[in-house]
Amino acid sequence: MRLNEMTFSDAQPVDGYGPGFFRIGGEIHQGAVLTGTFGTRPWGGYEDSAPLLELALDIDVLFIGTGKDMAHIPADLRSALEGAGLGVEIMNSPAACRTYNVLLSEGRRIALALLPV
Repeated sequence: MRLNEMTFSDAQPVDGYGPGFFRIGGEIHQGAVLTGTFGTRPWGGYEDSAPLLELALDIDVLFIGTGKDMAHIPADLRSALEGAGLGVEIMNSPAACRTYNVLLSEGRRIALALLPV
């Protein structure tokens, strides 16, 4: 088996998560977060669409982790994000973290918005 070292751009991978927190690039972040090449910062959830829309020029796909379970995001949020030209992928937060890390290691233009598990 061949092993390849994973390297990341300026963005940090999700190292772990638990009830109410995420560990990103070795740092613990409480509550909902938004992360990508711009760093990691708190996110206000579905009602806080402005920081997500600002990403439209810098990324191709936004992964939204919906918490422990898969859930639909509000239709108006999805419409606004897609209208801004963002690809939107919805999944539970654990799956979103794994997918984000893999695509991040490939150098993709992505960001991750997470609700805690």
